[in-house]
Amino acid sequence: MRLTIKEIAKLAGVSQSTVSKIINNYSDVGEETKKRVREIMNEKGYRPSYSAKTLASNVTNVIGVVYAGKVNVGFNHPFFVDVMDVFKKTIGHLGYDLMFFSNENFNRDNEDYLARCLHYNVDGCIIIGGEDIQESVFDLAESYIPCIGIDIKLAGEKSGYVMTDNYKVSSKIVEYYYLLGHRDIAYIGGKKESVIADIRLQGFKDVMQQYGLPLNNEMIIYGDFNEASGYAAMQKLINMNKRPTAIFAASDTIAFGAIQACKEADLNIPENFSIIGCDDIMAAKHIDPPLTTVRQDKDRIGVLAARMLHDLIKGNINSTSVLVDPELIIRKSSGAKKVLV
Repeated sequence: MRLTIKEIAKLAGVSQSTVSKIINNYSDVGEETKKRVREIMNEKGYRPSYSAKTLASNVTNVIGVVYAGKVNVGFNHPFFVDVMDVFKKTIGHLGYDLMFFSNENFNRDNEDYLARCLHYNVDGCIIIGGEDIQESVFDLAESYIPCIGIDIKLAGEKSGYVMTDNYKVSSKIVEYYYLLGHRDIAYIGGKKESVIADIRLQGFKDVMQQYGLPLNNEMIIYGDFNEASGYAAMQKLINMNKRPTAIFAASDTIAFGAIQACKEADLNIPENFSIIGCDDIMAAKHIDPPLTTVRQDKDRIGVLAARMLHDLIKGNINSTSVLVDPELIIRKSSGAKKVLV
C-alpha cells in the first residue's frame, strides 16, 4: 500500500509541510529531522508524488498556453505551428510541461483566463496573439503570473513579448520594390482590428511616402490572413482601370490566393504582377512561381519566448520585450517593373 505524505509526517512526528520541505530540499530544516524523515521514506519505499513535490514549493513546472482572441490562430496557422514547436522543445528542456487553455464556451460560469491559471497554479503563461482579444487576456498579463506574448504586446510588470519587427517587414518590401522600379504598389492586409496588420500597414504608408511613391487608397485592401481573402482582393486589383504592378501581401497565404487569381485571369507573375508575401512558411518555396517573401525567424522567436518566460518565472528579469529582425527572401514571384517601349 502506497503511503501518503500525511502518513510519513505522522510516523516521523513532524508536520506535512516539514516533509514537503525535505522533499523539495529546503535548507531551513534541521539535519536530524531530515535524516529521520528520509530513513522512514526509504524504509517504507515512499516515492514523492508530483503534488507532494509542489505542496511546499508552490512550483508546478507547468506553463499555460493561451491562444488569445475570439478569432484566434488556433493550431493550423503554419507560422504559429512552427514557433510553438520550437517553444515546446525549448521550454521542455528547461523542465516545464504545457497546459492548453480552451476559449470555447469562454463565458461559462463567468470564468476567465486569470481564474483558470490560478486554479491550476501554473508557473507562467505563453499567450499567442489573435484578433478581437478578450479583456481577460490583458488582466492575466497584468497579474503577478509571468507571461510572454507572441505577436501580442503585453505590458504587465511580470510580462513581456517577442515578435518580428513588423515595421521593418514593410520597409524591406517597399524598398525592394522601389529599387526594382515599381511605383504603383498595392497592399493586401488582414483585418483592420489586427495589431500586426496595422503595424505593417503603417510601415507601408510611411516608407511609400519616404520614397515619394504614390499612395492610392483603392490599392489598400483589408481582408483576412487566408487564401480566399487574397484571391478576392487580387480580383479587385485586376479589375482596376489602372492596375498596380506590385503586390505586398501581409501573409504568404494571402499571396497564394493572389497568385491563384492571376493564373485564372491568364496573367503572368512576375511579368504582369510582382507579388511578395510574409512569413516564409514551408509552402512558399514550393508554389509556382516560388514566392518572394519576408522570413520571420520562427526558431529565434520560439527560443526567445521560452527563455524569457523562464527568466521571468525565476525572477532573473523584469518586464521585457524583443523585436526580431526579418529577412527578405528573394524568389521568382518578384521582378523589375516591365518597361513599355
